[in-house]
Amino acid sequence: MHDSFSRRHLFRRSGAGFGSVGLMSALASDQILAGDASVSDGLHHRARAKRVIFLFMNGAPSHVDTFDPKPMLAKHAGESPNDHSVDKKNRAGGYMPSPFQFSAHGESGVVMSELFPKLADHADDLCVVRSMHTDVPNHEPGLLLMQSGHQQPTRPSMGSWLSYGLGSENANLPSFIALSPGLPVVGPQLWSNAFLPGQHQGIEIDTNHSDVEKLIHNIRNPHLSRSDQREQLDLLQKFNQIHRQQRPGEASLETHIRSMELAFEMQREASEAFDLDRESQRTRQAYGDSEFGRSCLLGRRLLERGVRVVQVFYVKKNSKQPWDTHRNNNSGHEKLCADADQVTAALLSDLKRRGMLDDTLVIWGGEFGRTPYAQVDKDKDPKKAGRDHHHTGFSMWLAGGGVRGGYTHGATDDFGMHAVEKRVHVHDLHATVLHLMGIDHTRLTYRYSGRDFRLTDVHGRVVDDWFA
Repeated sequence: MHDSFSRRHLFRRSGAGFGSVGLMSALASDQILAGDASVSDGLHHRARAKRVIFLFMNGAPSHVDTFDPKPMLAKHAGESPNDHSVDKKNRAGGYMPSPFQFSAHGESGVVMSELFPKLADHADDLCVVRSMHTDVPNHEPGLLLMQSGHQQPTRPSMGSWLSYGLGSENANLPSFIALSPGLPVVGPQLWSNAFLPGQHQGIEIDTNHSDVEKLIHNIRNPHLSRSDQREQLDLLQKFNQIHRQQRPGEASLETHIRSMELAFEMQREASEAFDLDRESQRTRQAYGDSEFGRSCLLGRRLLERGVRVVQVFYVKKNSKQPWDTHRNNNSGHEKLCADADQVTAALLSDLKRRGMLDDTLVIWGGEFGRTPYAQVDKDKDPKKAGRDHHHTGFSMWLAGGGVRGGYTHGATDDFGMHAVEKRVHVHDLHATVLHLMGIDHTRLTYRYSGRDFRLTDVHGRVVDDWFA
């Protein structure tokens, strides 16, 4: 390579040409990055995390009942908020204090509610962000913004961007897998590749089942042996290569050819990776047998085998957004948090025991938060009170993957209405996740329809305070 032909120039000139595989994988295989220690395990700089699992609480958990205690709510209980953002038409009631007790945990003193007794044992691993905010308090655009950085279903998801930038560590498994035991609001657009090449689409797995043949349909050929299938596929691929040479530049054709090879290799690899029965009884009991528990255990197995991004959606077969507690907020959170607490704590313990937590980024949160004031039904029964959608201040947390454990970042105001200190937008979260994975969010671009697109568009800043 000519000395004046810089890596940046290469990226610009190549454009979509690297779309058929992850950029990092393509460059490494061609030895373009050989000897460049600064990008030895990341696309633009040294990565703190090799893989990521996003535990997404569909429907939006209440920050004032989980990670953001607000004593002022009790002092002013029942009073109507004097805030222009309150939607009086949507059955808004007065301030509603949380019935759950908050206390400090670990050597760091991270504060969380009594709803998370097992997660509390991991307080020193958590980076709790109390100052999140997003653009809208509606599920569809909120979900899309959190997953893709844009409110319309036209952009690639974060998992697809990471797949495009970094590829997979296992050529026989997809780089991005979405585990969803039901169809969430918005649906497949949440793991869509949009205009990125098709192999960066998230592969959806329905975790209502634990049997491998139900998790992945047609995982075994009922008529042909593996050697017969290999011979058949080799012949088919020869015809495909001839077909491709006659149609240069067709990315969809390249994707289709690659998908057949991946499907064949997955028959062997996935049969083992997706088999939860290979786990010990003790491990399975630690995670529990809920949909979320099975998803997180499967997610850990996939991460362990080289899958780059695992997205776990907290949904159920007949519930698209379980955390959407417009009614019965308190009892709803008791039930939901009991499951989430057990499973999330089991995942963190499991990753730590296997030596994976240090380079696995764990993210927990929903599309926004819930109102510090009540949402009441027409009978105004306080026992059935819920909380409405709330986007101007809410909480999330991260762990592992180079994140600063035992740290609480930012704050909302005294009532939990608005993020006021060290505010973090969704774009900032995305920029920081990419940075932890070794990617400069301003430089990971894809040219489409005459312009360069990126996950954070023209926004986003890296939150350095989160780094260990």
